[in-house]
Amino acid sequence: MTEPAISVRGLSKLYRLGAISRHTLGDEIAYFYHKLKGRNAAQHMGKIRTHNTYTTSQGGSPEAQDFWALKDVSFDVQPGEIIGIIGGNGAGKSTLLKILSRITEPTEGEAFINGRVGSLLEVGTGFHPELTGRENIFMSGTIQGMKKAEIIRKFDEIVAFSEIGKFLDTPVKRYSSGMFVRLAFAVAAHLDPEILIVDEVLAVGDAAFQKKCLGKMGDVAKQGRTILFVSHNMSAIENLCTHALWLKQGRVQELGETPPVIEKYLSAVQPTQHAVTLKDRTDRRGTGRAKIINFFITDEAGKLQIILRPGKTYHFIMDCELAQNSPILNDVVASIVLLDLRNEPIWLVRSSFSNENLTLSRGSNRIVCTVPDFAVAEGHFNATLFLGQKEEEILDLVSNAAEISIEGGNFFGTGSKGLPTLCKTLTHASWKRIS
Repeated sequence: MTEPAISVRGLSKLYRLGAISRHTLGDEIAYFYHKLKGRNAAQHMGKIRTHNTYTTSQGGSPEAQDFWALKDVSFDVQPGEIIGIIGGNGAGKSTLLKILSRITEPTEGEAFINGRVGSLLEVGTGFHPELTGRENIFMSGTIQGMKKAEIIRKFDEIVAFSEIGKFLDTPVKRYSSGMFVRLAFAVAAHLDPEILIVDEVLAVGDAAFQKKCLGKMGDVAKQGRTILFVSHNMSAIENLCTHALWLKQGRVQELGETPPVIEKYLSAVQPTQHAVTLKDRTDRRGTGRAKIINFFITDEAGKLQIILRPGKTYHFIMDCELAQNSPILNDVVASIVLLDLRNEPIWLVRSSFSNENLTLSRGSNRIVCTVPDFAVAEGHFNATLFLGQKEEEILDLVSNAAEISIEGGNFFGTGSKGLPTLCKTLTHASWKRIS
């Protein structure tokens, strides 16, 4: 059986919230001595200075609180696997990568690494601000295990990838964060590591460079090397990674093939919210002969959705009722508009576009608009809902009826999320040169 590239067993990391320092090694030894004896260290140490610890809310004790950033984490990564590590802020993702990169020691457990590791965890890690980009390439490469001859051989390739050639002899303290990332990733990616560890740091770069970095990681993966990749970009994780590891509050929540793990993660972070109730909204327009009283969105399985993803199928649902003594309404037109934060409409569905005009009867009426291959890029939007008759009479118009969040998805099947800052709608297209 092939030996794992990474084997983690019972890995835990403890931090002590509120403790800054005790000034001397003697203070530290005395503190832990009393802790081992089961005593209250603060009461037995006259040398503890209360201004060096934060006071907690429990009775004003100066004792620091224990915080497990990781707790009993175990998993194996086989050679050639690409593992996406996902989870909310504070889940322990960066702590795990720092331990695997030998930056931080674990409190408990073991981690076995088989192969040379290239890591990119924070902007400018291993760089000296007073040195030039050229000098930092040699220093960073050496820190990460490259020999001088190897750096010289790959120097031009590193510079070309980083695209900062004309700033090569400028001290990096004058670099922007994006330039830092370009140079740092270029060095790490050209180590030819057996294991490449990359944190969310790529989010600092521009969209074009992020795409270039993802392409480079894909090339590394095709060479049979192992990648650990932390990102909040689910489309990148889904496209690049064979498996996903979901961390929650320092523990492994789920480990498996990427798509189902991402679906479980996104379902778990959905806000707990029922249908948006609109019955009592007074800031609405229309004759009032019909009224929208509820609005919500479900997936194909009928599960309520608050965070949407491009490329999925959704049901946009409006519950409506007629005014008392109103006759049955025929030829009713329903529409839903999504508006961006500038209040500009960017997406519209309307029943009359497909000649599917509706009839509303007395009692409850549920209108369902099914949208396959949802084609809106990531962002935050407001939904405006409309009911009309024969496109002449406004029966009900509710502006800003609901807030809708869209998470970057894998609409194109390539990991690209489009250019959300330039265009909010997505379209499938094919390209070829014919002459």
